[in-house]
Amino acid sequence: MSRFASRRDFLRWAAVLAPASRLLAFQDKEDHQEKADARFSTEVNLVNVLATVRDKNHAIAHNLIKDDFTLEEDGRPQTITYFAQQSDLPLTLGLLVDTSGSERTQIESERRASYKFIDQVLREDKDKAFVIHFDREVELLQDLTASRTALDKSLDGLSVERPQRSGSGQGQGRGRGSFGGTTLYDAVLLASDELMTKQKGRKAVILLSDGVDNGSKVSLVSAIESAQRADTLVYSIRFAESGANSRGGFSGPGLGGGGRGRRGGGGRFPGGGAPGGGNGGSERADGKKVLERLSSETGGSYFEVSSKMPLDKIYSQIQDELRNQYSLGYTSDQTGAGYRRIHLTVKLKNMTVQTRDGYYAR
Repeated sequence: MSRFASRRDFLRWAAVLAPASRLLAFQDKEDHQEKADARFSTEVNLVNVLATVRDKNHAIAHNLIKDDFTLEEDGRPQTITYFAQQSDLPLTLGLLVDTSGSERTQIESERRASYKFIDQVLREDKDKAFVIHFDREVELLQDLTASRTALDKSLDGLSVERPQRSGSGQGQGRGRGSFGGTTLYDAVLLASDELMTKQKGRKAVILLSDGVDNGSKVSLVSAIESAQRADTLVYSIRFAESGANSRGGFSGPGLGGGGRGRRGGGGRFPGGGAPGGGNGGSERADGKKVLERLSSETGGSYFEVSSKMPLDKIYSQIQDELRNQYSLGYTSDQTGAGYRRIHLTVKLKNMTVQTRDGYYAR
């Protein structure tokens, strides 16, 4: 049975438990580092890597073999012990939809394209998906399910947030990001930490947004880390709205500031300030760069909706990638906890490899 009995439970966890758990995790890491190092030195660290390979024409490369790949970890050559094309592995898919005011003109097209995408990608006997929307709050519209009917129903419920009346208690004090208007980073963290981390097989999040965050309690760095720890690819789809906010508007924590309507500090994060090292809002976050970074560092892809690249075509490309991934496994020759960089290449000329930048050794 789902941990969340209702949407209210999801918001309650978002507002209270997530920040506390991350602070406790940091304190535990500091207090027990020596024990952790000793534990990891005696454990085998198995690492799985998903990759998409493209040729010089940007077409997906098929039928590569293990010996075509070279893999390094922190500059150290690693031996690939497992290799397969994983188009048949179970897929866990998360759909994260920005329903803040800046996206009001996109909701209907997002809904129509998402119906079709879910219908074509999900295999009811193998795959599962969930739907989250975010604006001032992060709300779970549909928990993990294999039912297309249930997912379609959740998409039916998508709507752009309405301005709150002054003094209204609606949504205040419960949802992550009740301090601002768009809680993108919080949505990625919640999807990764609470839903994806427990799943096996291939995992991907489809993020539909303009990339602007002005209300999250966590940083972009924390959002990326949560996706990396959950082995989740982030496919970002940007809808750029004309006007002052199309390139970021207000800054979000972790990419130039602590977000509109809140300041860093308060003792919630070690060292004070906003998580991820904000600078008090002296710079403005670029929504495009935010989404590009989310995708590149997790192994997903970035797309931008335009007349030449409509949402249906983007979904078709994502579908193609998800069905034509290579899966590689290796046993790291390093010990100890921490972040490790992965460098995966193909020996054949004019080939590019799309995969995550690294992983966190457990």
